[in-house]
Amino acid sequence: MHLITIGLNHETAPVAIREQAVFGPEKLVPALQNLTARRDIDETAILSTCNRTEIYCRQQQPDGQAVVKWLCQFHALEPQQLQECLYHHPEEEAVKHAFRVASGLDSMVLGEPQILGQMKTAFATAHKAGTTGKILNRLFQNTFSVAKQVRTDTAIGASAVSIAYAAVDLAKKIFADLGTKTVLLIGAGETIELVARHLTNNGVRHIIVANRSVERAELLTSRISGEAIALSELPNRLADADIIIASTASTLPILGKGAVESALKLRRHKPIFMVDLAVPRDIEAEVGGLADVFLYTVDDLKQIIEENISSRRDATDEAEKIIALETIRFMHWLRGLNAVPTIRSFRKNVDDLRNAALEQAYRQLAAGENPERIIEILAHNLSNKFAHAPSQALKQADNEGNSRLLTAARKLFMLD
Repeated sequence: MHLITIGLNHETAPVAIREQAVFGPEKLVPALQNLTARRDIDETAILSTCNRTEIYCRQQQPDGQAVVKWLCQFHALEPQQLQECLYHHPEEEAVKHAFRVASGLDSMVLGEPQILGQMKTAFATAHKAGTTGKILNRLFQNTFSVAKQVRTDTAIGASAVSIAYAAVDLAKKIFADLGTKTVLLIGAGETIELVARHLTNNGVRHIIVANRSVERAELLTSRISGEAIALSELPNRLADADIIIASTASTLPILGKGAVESALKLRRHKPIFMVDLAVPRDIEAEVGGLADVFLYTVDDLKQIIEENISSRRDATDEAEKIIALETIRFMHWLRGLNAVPTIRSFRKNVDDLRNAALEQAYRQLAAGENPERIIEILAHNLSNKFAHAPSQALKQADNEGNSRLLTAARKLFMLD
């Protein structure tokens, strides 16, 4: 039984690689079941966001090569290209990594809270799909508890920043007055909702939300006094937008170069500021080559984010101490599971010896033999049988010079 995490994130892989390794909602459950169906994989959970793809496994083998091979096959990726971007965390490192990720210590935005919700969703999906068991269930439950403790006991979540915050902050640096600009948001999920909230807090008065589900878009615009449209209306509304921010779960680009070129002509080449927060990308990369478009991706936001998180760095040492202690506790529980089969076998052996001795004593009593004599024989036989196997093992250890076993025996039988 081995616990291992295989993954890539914003630090190890560019967006061009990350978008190829994403597990969209429609692929996630089949992927979980496909991987867990392998003979050497016992439990699986997959965390897939715009900034990371991570596979948590309990498996028979100590290395993650089988998982890496499966990942390459599932996404039709070149092994060499992917290997350069992957990290492998076995056993204790996997536990510590999960705790750090959920606490926001491994995020592009230090301490960002969204990742905890994303991990909870990843676990819920795997649990419902039937691909988690005793080990991963315990790992994720402990992970959520540790993340809560880190946020409660440290200032890691102070001075709130996020990818959404960084996108709006960048827009503020480009446009002196956001209040006069029309903003088009593509998507209506959690990230876009955060973007909308930051925009309204910065004085934006006209927000258009385009989403595949108009009802979902209307739900969001009802809270920000915006306008909801369907994705099919995008070509007719692009020319109205000074700022476009996209974040959907689409596997294919939603906004193409041709549509943007048409919008620029209608705008008489008045510039459009765009931020693509999605992985895979919602806006074709070629759009960034247009003269009047300023296109940024999540990777471009790193510098802005760095400027906004300096106040959180002082809390990381305290958070790391909490994580280190909880990692030790989890590993103590995990290693304790290795002793369970041995303890079970030992107790069964003892019970078998006891039952055999009692059966013999009952026969002797039924035959009318002296009860006191029977009790003496019972006690003598049990003590001999209990001591026989350990005594033989200790003699052999002494003959072989195995001092470690002799020392362990003194501790086991409390002889010191």
